[in-house]
Amino acid sequence: MNFLTYLSDTGPRVAVVDGDNAIDLNHAQPHVPPDLRDALLAGVDVIAAAHAAINSSAPRLKRATLKLAPLIPRPGKIICLGLNYFDHAKEGGRAKPEYPWFFFRGASSLIADGDAGLRPIVSERFDYEAELAVVIGKKAKHLTQENALDCVFGYTCFNDMSVRDYQKKTPQWTIGKNFDATGPLGPTLVTTDQLRPGAVDLRIQCRLNGQTLQDANTTDMIWGVAETIALLTECLTLEPGDVIAMGTPAGVGQARTPPVWMKHGDVVEIDIQDIGVLTNPIQNEVR
Repeated sequence: MNFLTYLSDTGPRVAVVDGDNAIDLNHAQPHVPPDLRDALLAGVDVIAAAHAAINSSAPRLKRATLKLAPLIPRPGKIICLGLNYFDHAKEGGRAKPEYPWFFFRGASSLIADGDAGLRPIVSERFDYEAELAVVIGKKAKHLTQENALDCVFGYTCFNDMSVRDYQKKTPQWTIGKNFDATGPLGPTLVTTDQLRPGAVDLRIQCRLNGQTLQDANTTDMIWGVAETIALLTECLTLEPGDVIAMGTPAGVGQARTPPVWMKHGDVVEIDIQDIGVLTNPIQNEVR
């Protein structure tokens, strides 16, 4: 099952994908809240509701006409991993970390597929990062690697756009990872039943203006989805609608000679096998 979130006159609304069409879940099944996070928090069986919607006579919306929103417009938590691919750690001059380099993003940084990523006024060092994103479907604490995947609702694409000079201003990466309009999330969510457990063995790529600059496989992650969730839930409670961004492989712009920075007029694509392609133009920020 695939889902998207689109913008209506009343705000973001979740829809189930039906070929070239989409069905507004709340319109088809009124007991489903229009926001995907709210639906998951309420414990609604979203997949059953989606099947019922597809089998109903509910109106179909043409996907090509929809203005998308970030898949989860306001996640409670966005937890990101740094240096989670062996080759990316190496290109940054670092050994394999002994523990994941976790950091948080704020929901205000998120944008949708098709929205412009903003190259900030204060920096030219604007980088791309292709990442697999995990969407949590159930409340989870003190999970093990054996049962950690039970709390996952699905997977989507993420571009952890980074302002590198600001990222390096402090030992913590937070400031360089939270500029406005630098966190594309989407375009669609693919539920766990359509992928191998933990979304392993998926090709993940980043293309900038059609040139492939990152090309790896999710199997190359140092910490897979199950181990990451087990480690996180030692410390904190994961809640429905939380997002985990699983880190990026080698090939980022700052590691190239000369460095490759995204600029006004560029188009960046994150392509993850069996999940989708997340596409965003780049624009200069305007005061």
